[in-house]
Amino acid sequence: MQLKWPACAALFAACGWAAAHDDAFDFPYLPFDHPAIQYEKRAPNDAITRLQAEIDQGKTKLDYDPRFGYLPSLLKHLGIHSDSQMLVFSKTSFQGPKISPKSPRALYFSDDAAVGYVPEGDVMEVIVTDAKQGLEFYTLEREKTAKPQFLRRTMECMQCHMIPGTLNVPGLEITSVIPGPDGAPRFAAQAKMVDHRTPFDDRWGGWYVTGTAGEMQSRANAVAPRADQPSVLEYRDTQNLTSLRGRFDLSQYPEPTSDIVALMTIEHQTRVNNLLTRLQWETRIAEQDGKIEEFKQNRLKMITDELVSYMLFENEAKMYDPVAGVSMFTKTFPQRGPRDKQGRSLRDFDLRTRMFRYPLSYMIYSELFDALPAVAKESVYQGLYGALAGKTPSRISAEDRRAIMEIVRDTKHDLPDYWK
Repeated sequence: MQLKWPACAALFAACGWAAAHDDAFDFPYLPFDHPAIQYEKRAPNDAITRLQAEIDQGKTKLDYDPRFGYLPSLLKHLGIHSDSQMLVFSKTSFQGPKISPKSPRALYFSDDAAVGYVPEGDVMEVIVTDAKQGLEFYTLEREKTAKPQFLRRTMECMQCHMIPGTLNVPGLEITSVIPGPDGAPRFAAQAKMVDHRTPFDDRWGGWYVTGTAGEMQSRANAVAPRADQPSVLEYRDTQNLTSLRGRFDLSQYPEPTSDIVALMTIEHQTRVNNLLTRLQWETRIAEQDGKIEEFKQNRLKMITDELVSYMLFENEAKMYDPVAGVSMFTKTFPQRGPRDKQGRSLRDFDLRTRMFRYPLSYMIYSELFDALPAVAKESVYQGLYGALAGKTPSRISAEDRRAIMEIVRDTKHDLPDYWK
């Protein structure tokens, strides 16, 4: 099955196929054209609009690489490391006809931007954070031009990127499918939404994954080869791969890896992005409609509790064996900081029994978090403080809660006084 919307920049989505826990009930449809939102009409303010302005004014340029086109230069301008490269071979993109196990799509990301690249694709796909609107979607023609132009995509992309799986706001989703030999999902309706709560044996169907995870089996690197047994994956030579050599032409990509730790990180990050956008949109709508007191009594605590629980990794899937990547991502990601006076960072990995050494999401530093309306941000800070100060139940040990509090106090600029 292939998507039919030729302009949709479907970076991570398998469209609306995947079940998203109970999100469809907890996060119903929001009017994106509400006066408080005006998603389609309001001019965005994001890294791509700023980059385009500099290109138009002749202040900067995108360099064109003979092999990879604008990709290396674009990654540099957006502050994205190529070691975040992840490779997906399922046909879950509008460029699906050009994607297969022999020609996977490459994805790259930072905290506030992501880029999709298909070696023989017509365009590159770009998603960036707008502090007020959430996520914005763009494409860039692959062919070399005198002045590259990013094209903003709105309603075309909302068919895949504003659905229950994204909490009905413009967002990201990562899915795991059962792919056939050509990468086409065998059962569209059985795609699984993936975030850090997802058991490992349900993850990464349709993805190449390099790295080791001990005995924790996943769907990575596998296809369902038999039409008479379409739900049965062939797992031989698919687990704990440290090299993709021989599976496709690695020279078509900047890196030879599809790093397991990068994938786990973006899986965590996508839901935080979506929850932050949802919280901001609902708060702004309530303020605009003069219903903020009603919102505070009914919806605010529910959304805040969901966000706080997720940011504290309360329902993180159990890791029974250590995980190790094979790219430089495990080293370069923690280097982004910030670090406290003792040299600790929320970006420090654990990867033995859990993802991070200090279980509070680094997305507390994101533009989306900082842009939350005051009443929403205060609610989140109260929820986090309650859990970390031991005032509300938490599975995090007292030692780790104390360390997280110390890190945040040293590194977050707008903490309420009671945190200090």
